[in-house]
Amino acid sequence: MAIRVLVTQVPPFRAAALRFGIAAIVLLAVAVVRRSRGPRGASEWRVVAVLSVTMMTIPFGVVFWAEQYITSSMTAVLSASTPLIVALLTPVMLHHKVPRRALLALVIGLAGIVALFWNGIGLAGRVVPGGIAILVGCVTTAWSAHYAKRNARELDPVVNTGLQLASGTALLGLLSVFTERGMRSHWSQPAIVALFFLAIVGSAVGFGIYYWLLKRMKPYQLSTTALIVPIGAMVEGYLILHEKISLGMIGASLLVLVAVAVVLRAQK
Repeated sequence: MAIRVLVTQVPPFRAAALRFGIAAIVLLAVAVVRRSRGPRGASEWRVVAVLSVTMMTIPFGVVFWAEQYITSSMTAVLSASTPLIVALLTPVMLHHKVPRRALLALVIGLAGIVALFWNGIGLAGRVVPGGIAILVGCVTTAWSAHYAKRNARELDPVVNTGLQLASGTALLGLLSVFTERGMRSHWSQPAIVALFFLAIVGSAVGFGIYYWLLKRMKPYQLSTTALIVPIGAMVEGYLILHEKISLGMIGASLLVLVAVAVVLRAQK
């Protein structure tokens, strides 16, 4: 919802670069105060560089671009495919089997998200390329989760996230310079609030916690955040925007939560 608000008033790549830039400043300042260890050697710097592109720049660049043309509801539904993609990549990248009941629960969870947002899925002029862009971001995010699990264990989560966000700022900023030159930004109060919410809560706090949890959880389990976030957005819409919630939406939400619980508890 916040991305949708922001990209209606600020060019998408510029908005994403500003989001990452603010978050990077916050996290790197925290890292300096904590005297956290930075990457050591070419291998750790390579991990940061790869994740900067595949976890930050591509997924969020395409989401910001796509939400000019597709609804937030459709974005939520398409993004909910990420846990399934993560699960399908697990045997290939980590050589671990995903429990069958976890796979079934992920399918049920995705169905619950579709049911939850079915009435809000609208079509726009460029819905097909927008949807494809979101799915490309889902694939790169899924691949990055496994790559980070395998290669980023020794990196400090705050430093790792801060450096990735800083790199993403530079890459998205360059993209904005070449593709959004002459496009104006309209800094209304909703746009400013959305930007700082995304930067602080969505990026600085969100990704710091994500990498901390990734050291302690299986990637397919952690990816269930893609199923939880839309429910949080629905509750925010009810509390902040006074949007209606039907009994069907409540039922679909409970179904998703049960599916997530099954995934988190599945061990074999």
